[in-house]
Amino acid sequence: MLAYRRLILNSAIAMIALSSAAFSQGIKGVEREPPSESGQSVTPAYEGWYENPDGTKTISIGYYNRNVKEVLDIPVGPNNRIDPGGPDQGQPTHFLIGRQWGIFTITVPKDFPADKKLTWTIIANGKSMEIPFKLDPLWVISPFVDAGGNTPPFIGFAESGPFLQGPPRGINQPLTATVGAPLPLTVWVADDANIPPPFAAFAKSFPAVSVSWAKFRGPGDVTFTNAKPKVEKLEFKAPPNTAYSGKTTTNATFSEPGEYILEVTANDISGVGGGGFQCCWTIAQAKVTVTP
Repeated sequence: MLAYRRLILNSAIAMIALSSAAFSQGIKGVEREPPSESGQSVTPAYEGWYENPDGTKTISIGYYNRNVKEVLDIPVGPNNRIDPGGPDQGQPTHFLIGRQWGIFTITVPKDFPADKKLTWTIIANGKSMEIPFKLDPLWVISPFVDAGGNTPPFIGFAESGPFLQGPPRGINQPLTATVGAPLPLTVWVADDANIPPPFAAFAKSFPAVSVSWAKFRGPGDVTFTNAKPKVEKLEFKAPPNTAYSGKTTTNATFSEPGEYILEVTANDISGVGGGGFQCCWTIAQAKVTVTP
């Protein structure tokens, strides 16, 4: 129960910090910007950090695009940078609307100073927003298991795996495509089907695992046949300790040649952002080389 309360407290602190950081930059905060289809800012979001078995630390980062309809493409550079050590540290260049949780991570060495800060700056529609993040002990998260014992789903690009679980950790699958020709995208998913108490009452109304695709980086537009394809329940040799398995397929079509990164997210019953507790969802990336 103590761990569960701590997760709730950290989530509340995160939302307060997000708003406070916005005000500290002299830019209108979340509450002061009226809903608008376009023209609003994008705020980086520090989700927290966790320690890896080898002693390195991984920082989880998301963002909030306040525009109701405007999806933004902001190349890495002066308007989309992480310092020091940047400007490119694996952040997205394509910003979907709304709150996007833990869509990329930065892993720092085990001797990374606790007081050292990294800062992500995003300038969108002329509005500059920046958020610093450091290894503050108050921001420790558990993305691989929550207080109720729930764990993230698994994602694999082949029926036999390998399978990924938890926060994004770089490119997992290289693919090739041609401009204008649909590229089939198939993933296999599995989950422990452990329903955390806050969501047990709604279990029958939601699928055990849901999958969504999105462009993460790339020079042109990406059109999905269905960005949230239905998961077909399917038995296969899934990872241990999983009670549900399935497969899902969609197609992606690219408008221009170049290098793209697509992200696929698998959410369990706890939903997008894990209900704000930083667990339990999994993100995998596919790098697509598109030729004319």
